Amino acid sequence: MQSTDARLLANVSVPSLATGAVGVVISAVVAGGQGAIGAAIGTVLVLLLMGSGLVVLQQTAKRLPDLFQMMGLLLYAVQILAVAVFMIVFKDTTLFNVRAFAFTLLATVLVWIAFQARSYMKAKVLYVNPESADSKKAETTGSRT
Repeated sequence: MQSTDARLLANVSVPSLATGAVGVVISAVVAGGQGAIGAAIGTVLVLLLMGSGLVVLQQTAKRLPDLFQMMGLLLYAVQILAVAVFMIVFKDTTLFNVRAFAFTLLATVLVWIAFQARSYMKAKVLYVNPESADSKKAETTGSRT
């Protein structure tokens, strides 16, 4: 993982983790221990799904740049389906408060997406390789003389 990739992952996971922690505290106050457990599970689920998706997307961008956009759309669809399956499986559970889980999951996902967009906009990643442009100029200039 390159330093820019690690920085991006840190820039999105830290605010998301903080949002999850706030969700756990609020859920504990409002819904008790089961609310705190539900919020913690929602936070962990978001961090696992979105974090692994980000890593997979970065690896795809490096190895198969032509598939980057399609892979991004596929990853978001798979992440949404995974959350839906999790919610369907645990909709009648008594292990945790489902509402606390859902609200914390939603807040954490929104913070993740917002900070991911912010990080991409602030990243100064070149989309043109300046070395190859300079070498082409040198080759072209050298062949004319």
